[in-house]
Amino acid sequence: MNTPFWCTKCFNMSTRPRIEFDEKDVCNACQWAEEKKTLDWTSRKKELNALLDKYRRGNGEYDVLCPVSGGKDGSYVAYQLKHVYGMTPLCVTIRPPLELGIGHDNLNGFVQSGYDHTHITLDMETMREINRIGLIEQGRPLFGWTTAILSAVIRTAALHGIAPIFYGEDGEVEYGGSTETKFTAAFDVDYIKKVYLSGAYEATFSRFPRNRILQWTFPDDADLKRIGVFKTHWSYFEPWDSYRNYLVAKQHCGLKEHEESNSGTFTNFAQNDTSMYALHTYFMYLKFGFGRATQDANIDIRRGALTREQAKPLVQVYDNQLPEQNIDGYLSYFKMTREEFDQALDRHVNRDLFEKRDGRWEPKFQPE
Repeated sequence: MNTPFWCTKCFNMSTRPRIEFDEKDVCNACQWAEEKKTLDWTSRKKELNALLDKYRRGNGEYDVLCPVSGGKDGSYVAYQLKHVYGMTPLCVTIRPPLELGIGHDNLNGFVQSGYDHTHITLDMETMREINRIGLIEQGRPLFGWTTAILSAVIRTAALHGIAPIFYGEDGEVEYGGSTETKFTAAFDVDYIKKVYLSGAYEATFSRFPRNRILQWTFPDDADLKRIGVFKTHWSYFEPWDSYRNYLVAKQHCGLKEHEESNSGTFTNFAQNDTSMYALHTYFMYLKFGFGRATQDANIDIRRGALTREQAKPLVQVYDNQLPEQNIDGYLSYFKMTREEFDQALDRHVNRDLFEKRDGRWEPKFQPE
């Protein structure tokens, strides 16, 4: 393994999948943050208006489909579509495993703020089996749910004949990764399988009979073309700002935050739908050396809310937090003993970055 290094502007690590750095070791997420300041957003807004006009039905039917969780980002996009651009959105939620009470309340608050909404609950036993495979084989304990957020949402759009689907941000472009969609509004199923699902889709779902995983399968290309399903990210059309989204969702969509900071980070207003997210980001930390606090710190650095110097101790303090308070829930959900759970953790640890001391994985590195 090459010696890891950090972006000189934020704390993105060279271990992040698909990330790129320039000659000054500035990551492509920070490069994009600077590009956004001078990008011709007027032309992209025109592109957005043309897209919405193309699909605007004006007959009381749904114009657009918007995935939401009750969190800040989906709520912001839905608010923009309905109240700023005059569209009629159908909002869709895929029920997560180990749903948090605050997530449940936030979704109810969003719906009650005035949106048509479909709540899809998939076969939870199948979801558990897929997530368990993700945990053991990929170090991705939310693989079943994150797949369904894509596949089941697209199936819902096809079922209702709704062509445009507006997801929130393009995480690869915004946070460091593939730049394939940097100047392209649409993304397709092949991109989803290759990038978002890390090429693990076929190997995972080929072991299930189709009648168990219908909502995890993607509609045929012919059906998608016939309906004209168009998948895009709102972040393509305007500068993405997750804190602004939080303020809009709090004011207009009933969003509430935790009273205390979330596990593994110093923030309290994001990713509050499932307790499994804390485990997801802990696995991310063990595999790549950066966790939930690093993600949040990088966002705050790029928007000017923190300096790199101010963010460094937050990353050092919060990243390496195994969510011990949730362990019993994880063991029950995955039907594992603690020994089996620890073996799954050990399987995915990057031993170039970590060593075990007193039964805990500790970093060999310090963010620089």
